[in-house]
Amino acid sequence: MNSIEKIVLDSEEMDWALTRMAHEIIEQNKGVRDLALIGIRTGGVPLADRLQHQIASIEGIMVPTGILDITLYRDDWSTLSQHPIIKKTDILFSVDNKSIILVDDVIYTGRTVRAALDALTDFGRPRKIQLAVLIDRGRRELPIQPDFVGLSVKTSADERIDVFLREIGGRDEVVMTKKAG
Repeated sequence: MNSIEKIVLDSEEMDWALTRMAHEIIEQNKGVRDLALIGIRTGGVPLADRLQHQIASIEGIMVPTGILDITLYRDDWSTLSQHPIIKKTDILFSVDNKSIILVDDVIYTGRTVRAALDALTDFGRPRKIQLAVLIDRGRRELPIQPDFVGLSVKTSADERIDVFLREIGGRDEVVMTKKAG
């Protein structure tokens, strides 16, 4: 079966989206005091790093960043593999009383974010948790909505969104693929 690909964000558009998101994060949080970014593995990690640098270029402060692995918190982990691959969570600061921005590449059903919320609260009690995603593709199964969005793309069940990041795949691009036929 063939498929049709469409680029929905190129490298330059991705940079613009992240710059806008950084400004929105600063504005909605009235600065960066007690702010921290935590990237959800895999795609959220480089995006959290990029947002950290964007925020630093605006505010002159490097907010702390962390890495969250949600593998064992997923409600479908047993259907993914008999032996899930667990990667390192790396949060080297207290989340207590902080404004945490969870960062991911795509939000779809909301299940990844639910798992991330469960995992994050095992580290303490943030004052506030907000969600930043590069792509919101709609079609939620859980009542979870992002606070900061790079681009909203309405998709159908037969469409897929792939986010390519230079830190992982060597290029910056968001591609929507639709099954043809």
